[in-house]
Amino acid sequence: MDFGLSDEQRMLEETLARHLSAAAPLDRLRQAADPATPDDDLVAGLAELGITALLVPEDMGGLGLSILDAALAAIALGRAAAPVPFVGPFVLAPLAIALSGSNAQRAALLPAIAAGKLKIGAALSEAVVARADAGVTAEDHRLTGRALFILDVEAQKYLVADRSGGLWLVDADAPGLERTRFTTIDVTRRTGELRFARTPAEPLPGASPEVLRRVIDAGRVMLAADTFGAASHMLEAAVDYAKTREQFGRPIGTFQAVRHMCAEMAAALEPCRAFLWYAAHAQDALPDEAALQAAHVKAHLSEVGTRVAKTATEVHGGMGFTDLLGLHFWFKRIAWNRQMLGSPEILRREAARLRGLAA
Repeated sequence: MDFGLSDEQRMLEETLARHLSAAAPLDRLRQAADPATPDDDLVAGLAELGITALLVPEDMGGLGLSILDAALAAIALGRAAAPVPFVGPFVLAPLAIALSGSNAQRAALLPAIAAGKLKIGAALSEAVVARADAGVTAEDHRLTGRALFILDVEAQKYLVADRSGGLWLVDADAPGLERTRFTTIDVTRRTGELRFARTPAEPLPGASPEVLRRVIDAGRVMLAADTFGAASHMLEAAVDYAKTREQFGRPIGTFQAVRHMCAEMAAALEPCRAFLWYAAHAQDALPDEAALQAAHVKAHLSEVGTRVAKTATEVHGGMGFTDLLGLHFWFKRIAWNRQMLGSPEILRREAARLRGLAA
């Protein structure tokens, strides 16, 4: 039995790595007047590679690939600190529409998502407090409340969850919708807040708490994958720096303390690769384990990623805190991922409930 990636998946990894290396997203970040503004050229290039179509079914113009394939893309984007939307518009939105949308919704939205022409932000965090008001006709459905920390707020539509597990689509220019954009510590991605005042909304008819659970679990795996990619970059940067930075006439990597720091980072991070692959695989192939594995992998990688980010910065000494090296882009990206869709503390409580160990 083969427990590794397929040849096609390895080709996806290599193609993305080459493309992002040539695109130099870090240079783009430094030159941008507003680093959180999505890079349209970079998004277009990724669309040509099929990244926007990964989870769109083949009969809707997509590639019909797995959550594991999407996780490999998330690793590459995290490793490059790419300032592009991905988790909300090209993972959560197509998955939710494919699972719970009507035939008309699927036909209207999924091909546009696959082509990279439609971005749907995701308002699915634990802070969503929207209430749905069902009317007599479809046009009378309304949302009231607010949603915090939108995944990819620069969008034409939003996927919104209500308190009962329903899913709704809201146009960005819908009456009664107030959108506030803001930048967190992670300048590579912009989030925001949505406020609904009886805002017209289109329901996804097949939505249920089970569908919402599956969508959020996929998002957790993507954020864990992004953290793994970002932490991998920081580890590699620390090792390279330790080989070239000299102190007292020799590379600092020859000092026992620095060697131990690098070895401990590698020892903590490497097992996460197989853990991440398994959790991503479970989302499609092992439904009974999917929620538990998603909670565990994000909680674990959030903590390992934070530790690697801190230690890698320390290996660089004072240079690690400067803009010259840009380590802060990855450091802060890892910190942002840690809190989105559940901190380690929240996720471990959920895992305990799933195991019947907590009320």
